[in-house]
Amino acid sequence: MNLTIEIDEGSGFCFGVTTAIKKAEEELANGNALYCLGDIVHNGMEVERLHEQGLVTINHDDLRQLHDVKVLLRAHGEPPETYALAQQNNIEIIDATCPVVLALQRRIKRQYDTAPDAQIVIFGKRGHAEVLGLVGQTAGKAIVVEKVEDVERLDFSRDIYLYSQTTKSLDGFHRVIDYIQQHIEEGATFRSFDTICRQVANRMPNIAAFASRHDLVLFVSGRKSSNGKVLFNECRSVNVRSYQIESADEIDMAWFTDDVHTVGICGATSTPKWLMEQCKERIAQYK
Repeated sequence: MNLTIEIDEGSGFCFGVTTAIKKAEEELANGNALYCLGDIVHNGMEVERLHEQGLVTINHDDLRQLHDVKVLLRAHGEPPETYALAQQNNIEIIDATCPVVLALQRRIKRQYDTAPDAQIVIFGKRGHAEVLGLVGQTAGKAIVVEKVEDVERLDFSRDIYLYSQTTKSLDGFHRVIDYIQQHIEEGATFRSFDTICRQVANRMPNIAAFASRHDLVLFVSGRKSSNGKVLFNECRSVNVRSYQIESADEIDMAWFTDDVHTVGICGATSTPKWLMEQCKERIAQYK
């Protein structure tokens, strides 16, 4: 059977994740012990690969017990308390916070310092590492909204400054803006700042176009990745024969029926290229 397999050039690690992994690999290559606060990327296979090279994943409780070591901060960023704790415990920070996230943290801190009584609102996922880092810039006072229903609890008689987690959808952000604009009271200021990363936002239309070109789509992503969930849903909305897998082992050859002539392999911003290549090789072995 003649099967064409294409890997999406636009899929794979975004700039921030690439930089974090490169920094980790450089440290490990020098034989240094290195800890990472949280999974370096929401992809179990890549975490395991770096673990085999010596990278140890820790949580915030572990961090409090550590002294005189090197700790990598991943692309998502961290609140100010993490830096303070590191200094207290003589921990050397290797800061791999994505420049887009870092710039957003600084903007929110400036806004909070300028108007501490205003409502700083972040459109994002509660508990997400990036969002925790953003809320930390406001001494924990920022209000996180995940959907339009959450916006109802804002005080529309007071000033509102709206920001977005860098990986959220533009559509959702604009729905939140519309709701606030309709409800903000006279005399209160409302300003919104589009802080969504275009490298991530542009993947939505690109991945939809890619998925529509193929008879079957394999979307390779860790199931913990929120970015992966969004992109996979986009694939499935244009191509019902889209399957999410975490590794080549999850490929079911029964999917490749006689009417499947082209297969597209794509993934999230947390999906390594080598993993998509492995999936391509696995299919080629059988077909």
